[in-house]
Amino acid sequence: MIHAPYIRKPASVQRVMGLVLLALLPGIAAYVYTVGAGILVNLAIATCTALTAEALVLALRKRPVAIALSDLSAVLTAWLVVLCFPPIAPWWLTMIGVAVAIVIAKQLYGGLGQNPFNPAMVAYCTAIVAYPALMSQWPPAGGMDFATQLGLILGGARDIDGLTGATALDALRTGLHAGAGPVDVLRQGPAFGFLGGSGWEWIALGYLAGGLFLLAARVITWHMPVAFIATLSLVSGLFWLADPASFASPLFHLASGGAMLAAFFIVTDPVSGATTPRGKLIFAAGVALIAWLIRNFGAYPEGIAFGVLLMNLCVPLIDMKTQPRVFGHRGERR
Repeated sequence: MIHAPYIRKPASVQRVMGLVLLALLPGIAAYVYTVGAGILVNLAIATCTALTAEALVLALRKRPVAIALSDLSAVLTAWLVVLCFPPIAPWWLTMIGVAVAIVIAKQLYGGLGQNPFNPAMVAYCTAIVAYPALMSQWPPAGGMDFATQLGLILGGARDIDGLTGATALDALRTGLHAGAGPVDVLRQGPAFGFLGGSGWEWIALGYLAGGLFLLAARVITWHMPVAFIATLSLVSGLFWLADPASFASPLFHLASGGAMLAAFFIVTDPVSGATTPRGKLIFAAGVALIAWLIRNFGAYPEGIAFGVLLMNLCVPLIDMKTQPRVFGHRGERR
């Protein structure tokens, strides 16, 4: 018999980050199959930019460079930035987004483990506010070959109307605000698929598969994914049942945009998110609620990034108010 306390093998940062990168591969594979291989180019650009920016800042701070570059945290940040950006974003926009994430949102706060805000979400919000037109240019599923995508990424002329289309979230929001018809009519458009955006159901399934892998490997806990998915489903479901002509179903919200990516890879960030069990539930539920509100009533079609950053501000208070009870003491919390 082995009695408590039980000794567990420590998990290195490199191993955890490597498992998360591995879990992203099903979603990336579905992305390539559905939208095209252009995203692989931006992943390569982002990875090189992240490693370079991290090395430069660490050198300026007189900190060890090799150890930080080998822990894969910069690579993971770069990949998440690219997966949130349009796959045909120009190379310089990808570099700016990654540099903002690494230099400003991560290193200027002290590096890995010190940043109060999710770096990838800081990059997304910066880009969508500074370059809203470029951040709204998404290729239709299966409608653009690799050569065209590569040309756009490397700086080719952009024919917005001829080459790109609105995402399902954007098309639905714009159509409802313009009074173009009820949800059922609007969903007959080319941007929509069986459940969510055309082709995006497969990408969402890829992220779901990767997320389940992370749960099985105990890299993440169930609290945040379940709270995020349950809250988004509950809120959207209530409004959909009350007025199906004006609000989309829960399945549409889960299968569109970055919902599955957020549930398993964004809100579960162990640095900028809540750390207590109850706090994790509150944090993820708050992100889902804010995301749904922005999707339906805000100026942007996707609100997950803003929800994450707003809830990042609340993390100190959430953690302070949700500390578990001290063992052996009644009614006392640490």
